Amino acid sequence: MSTPETSRFVRLRVELVLEVDDADAVTKAALRRIAGEEGMPAAERAHTESAVTEDTAEALAYLVDPFDLVSEVPGVELQQASWSSERVDHDPESPDWDLDEDDGEDSDG
Repeated sequence: MSTPETSRFVRLRVELVLEVDDADAVTKAALRRIAGEEGMPAAERAHTESAVTEDTAEALAYLVDPFDLVSEVPGVELQQASWSSERVDHDPESPDWDLDEDDGEDSDG
């Protein structure tokens, strides 16, 4: 299925909703990872430590690395990634949380 018009690039969209049972454990894990970043400048380290300490969502965003998700997949190389985190109200019974619902984009095949 490789024609000259077929792109080799694929956008993979993943949305996760995580329940945090132990915010302190998440924050401590993020702080440990920051402490292990040897080349991080002091000002950046202080800013990052402050962000992950003040907001569990920031700590999770620091811990979840898209490269880790695809690094073991044969035949692919991560070209670009972006991700964010935010606190949300989650009601698994609400139709707003239907994971099978399409995201509003047309899919022509």
